[in-house]
Amino acid sequence: MKYYLIAGERSGDMHASRLMRELKTQDPNAEFRYYGGDLMKEQGGALVRHYKDMAFMGVWEVIKNLKKIKTYLKECKEDILSYKPDVVIHVDYSGFNMKIAPFAKEHGFKTFYYISPKVWAWNQKRALKIKKYIDRLFCILPFEKEFFEKFDYKVDFVGNPVLDAISEHDFSDQIVKDYNLQKGKIIAILPGSRKQEIEKMLDYMASVSPFFPEYQFVVAAVPNYPKEYFESVGKKYKIPVVYDQTYDLLFNAEVAIVTSGTATLETALIGTPQVVCYKTSGLTYYAVKFLIKVNYVSLVNLIADKRVVQELIYKHQTKKEVLAAEVKKLLHDQAYIDEMKKGYHEVKSRLGHKKAAKVTAELMFNYLK
Repeated sequence: MKYYLIAGERSGDMHASRLMRELKTQDPNAEFRYYGGDLMKEQGGALVRHYKDMAFMGVWEVIKNLKKIKTYLKECKEDILSYKPDVVIHVDYSGFNMKIAPFAKEHGFKTFYYISPKVWAWNQKRALKIKKYIDRLFCILPFEKEFFEKFDYKVDFVGNPVLDAISEHDFSDQIVKDYNLQKGKIIAILPGSRKQEIEKMLDYMASVSPFFPEYQFVVAAVPNYPKEYFESVGKKYKIPVVYDQTYDLLFNAEVAIVTSGTATLETALIGTPQVVCYKTSGLTYYAVKFLIKVNYVSLVNLIADKRVVQELIYKHQTKKEVLAAEVKKLLHDQAYIDEMKKGYHEVKSRLGHKKAAKVTAELMFNYLK
């Protein structure tokens, strides 16, 4: 069968690549065409456009790039019509995917969605649009199944692919030796994977390093953003930058300073105490504050349905002194650390089984048959 996948960011590339690997097991004749990244490319098929061209986030950032986004949407629609896939598989990246899905459905293509849009967070009636245009929805958060049932929409909870990624990783302390780090004195900085995140978060996160001269701060960088920016901030604060070694860095770190997103869940499942940060433009800040329908922004707290990790989100909270105070707490308040790790255990237990990609591929192939 012919599969058309659309992933628009780094985490989507990872999850989609694992899904492709499992689909090839189910369907030896599988053919792929996709919007995605390097990991998907490793699974074969044709990459139409790389996600690094498409990773826009925040209200103002999207407005600035509307013309470019419209061009990509037009390109994608025309490519789907030309390819004539058996199914269009949307992977996360809801802003783009939920504009393609109605088009695909109206032109007679099967539509599957892996990693549901976060409609439970705001404007919950968007669930009706998903129900109308998505034939099968595969959710990775346990509370999503119950949420969609309120709209009389049956979905599949398949487990969480982050569990798979971590369980398959061969953890090592080689990074400590390679960068001459001192075990027990490492603080990891995870500034995100998208351009807007990195530019807003990295310098802010690194700015607390002078508060802790006895510790070694290390930046976890991603390959889809120019090295020059990471290196310039690293040089400014005299801290090393590592590439594509985030899991090993977290494994060896005492504390992590993490940009809100998938990385917060990865950090929790690895077991590293963390503080979650996020800065955004003024327009995005006020829009989100008005629209948001959930009490938390980090996946860890959302899954636990309580505050497990501290979230420094709003303007008065994103001062370096506030961040430094939280890092100090994570380093020295053992009762606080123990309570956080207890919350991590609860989160892991709620995520269910491993092998999310395998379960999803089996379901998809059977539904298509």
